[in-house]
Amino acid sequence: MTISMYQASFYPLSRMLKNVIEILEKGQAHAEAKNIDPTVLLNSRLYPDMFPLVRQIQIVSDVSRRAIARLAGVEAPAIEDTETTFPELIDRLKKTIIYLETFTAEQIDGAEEKDITIPIGREETMTMKGWPFLVHFALPNFYFHVTTAYDILRHNGVEVGKRDFLGKP
Repeated sequence: MTISMYQASFYPLSRMLKNVIEILEKGQAHAEAKNIDPTVLLNSRLYPDMFPLVRQIQIVSDVSRRAIARLAGVEAPAIEDTETTFPELIDRLKKTIIYLETFTAEQIDGAEEKDITIPIGREETMTMKGWPFLVHFALPNFYFHVTTAYDILRHNGVEVGKRDFLGKP
């Protein structure tokens, strides 16, 4: 069996975005149940030099949109980072899923050898082929920020576990 670039990109990204939505919903419910100001959770971070939960979720959205767009050879639309509540973050992720769903397999498949150039820093770029871009950069970056968001909520007492991270089969 072979796996296409579309299958290797769209399905893991969209599935995990749905899982993150459910994790954020649990975070919101936890704040309500424990009478915690939601901004405490939203502004929490694992370490002082790391981004807070809000920024982690914004990056999850950005990485997934940009990865698919780059593989398709188009520019992802910019989204301003204005979210300050759980519902706003959830809405952003839902819009990200809708955006990913606009792409077809025909747009993504065949991108394995396509040159993908990405910014790294303010004035530098890095170019790599589509397959290495997806498996060595985009997906690991995406999962890093998903995991960090999960860890922030878990660290703050939100009852989420591995099954929440992995989602329903």
